[in-house]
Amino acid sequence: MAIDYGTDRRRAAAGPPRVPAVLRAPLEGRTWREFLYFLTGLPVSVVLFSYAVTMTALGVGLLVTFLGVPVLAATLAGARGLGALERMRARGLLRLDVADPEPVRPRRVSARGRQRGGLMAWVGALLKSGTSWRHLLYMVLHFPWAIFTFVTSLVLMTVGWGLFLYPAWQWIHPTYLDQPGIQLYGEAGGQSFYLDSPFEILVTSGLGLLVVLGTPWVVRGLAQVDRLMVSGLLGPSRLAARVWELEEDRGVVVDTAAADLRRIERDLHDGAQARLVALAMDLGLAKEKLDEDPEAAARMVDEAHGEVKLALQELRDLARGIHPAILTDRGLGPALSALAARCTVPVTAEVDLAARPAPAIEGIAYFTVSELLQNISKHSQATSARVDVWRTADRLMLQVTDDGRGGARTAGGGGLAGLAERLEAVDGLLLVDSPAGGPTVVTAELPWRG
Repeated sequence: MAIDYGTDRRRAAAGPPRVPAVLRAPLEGRTWREFLYFLTGLPVSVVLFSYAVTMTALGVGLLVTFLGVPVLAATLAGARGLGALERMRARGLLRLDVADPEPVRPRRVSARGRQRGGLMAWVGALLKSGTSWRHLLYMVLHFPWAIFTFVTSLVLMTVGWGLFLYPAWQWIHPTYLDQPGIQLYGEAGGQSFYLDSPFEILVTSGLGLLVVLGTPWVVRGLAQVDRLMVSGLLGPSRLAARVWELEEDRGVVVDTAAADLRRIERDLHDGAQARLVALAMDLGLAKEKLDEDPEAAARMVDEAHGEVKLALQELRDLARGIHPAILTDRGLGPALSALAARCTVPVTAEVDLAARPAPAIEGIAYFTVSELLQNISKHSQATSARVDVWRTADRLMLQVTDDGRGGARTAGGGGLAGLAERLEAVDGLLLVDSPAGGPTVVTAELPWRG
């Protein structure tokens, strides 16, 4: 999120607004946009209500035939389309930006388990879509509310401005029915009531001013209810959005696991496996020369012994990269200390945890610090680094700092981008602050899940 600190400084230098908000509100564009929203809301709501009631009644009435279900599905599809127009109206007049709801995804499973689309699958998806029914519910509920807001806002606006501008009207028409002033109440009991004295005109204008000053706040309160209705009934479902997010996270987790398996397979194939194959060949040659040239066979066995040690070291490093034994046995503090000791850059590690998080979170935290320290060793040109780990409420916090050249970014599909995706898959967060010239501060948040 970009923050314009220059704008804040300019506002602070300019000081508070000269005109109080209560005096500015009647003339602000927001007030008149919301008033226009109420004026247009009544005719729009009449159309929406008529459509919802007519089409729903038609569909329910035709349920005795095979046409009822398709008619109801078409009604819901039309409701979604009209809901899109309502979101546009709210976006233009209420300045309410509501995201489009999740699309209808028709699916039909065949006898062989394959998913196929079709007309009936589309109809079934519409009828099972809670979002579509919420659009239809909005059309029904908004009609009485639109009548109330239309009448209330129109009466307040016309009465308030009419009374407030009464002196101008009296000045334009100084006499009415051969009497000074303007007839306000008509005839009652054989007498006519007029506002003809300056005091009466002043009181009338003052009452109108009070109504004018209070109307914007009433209008804003009513508009807030409309905002809640539009966002709650015409916007995306929180549950559906969460399911969609979890599906994306599941894809990230699957891709990450597949990438890890490919990396392990590559490391085994190019490292330990190649050494073990060469070792087997050397031992075979040594066995053949054992009778003919025992000294050469002994040298070959000695070389094979060295290869065994290297292969064991590579396997140990590979296992440590997957999930080190020290992490399982002693926890995150000793594991990060051992990780910092192996880094080519001097690293200070401080872990302040009274308890251990869940093993999965502990493993992700270890992997995150390991990746960040590798980036520092390879790219940062730093002379020192620091790792801090602590707990805040229900979050595990990691912070890795170095005094390198900076310029690290999560964009561009690099290692930091993949690390950020891995953290997001478990409701984590990665923040990178790395200006050119350094220092670089990378902060990671993970759920505790102890």
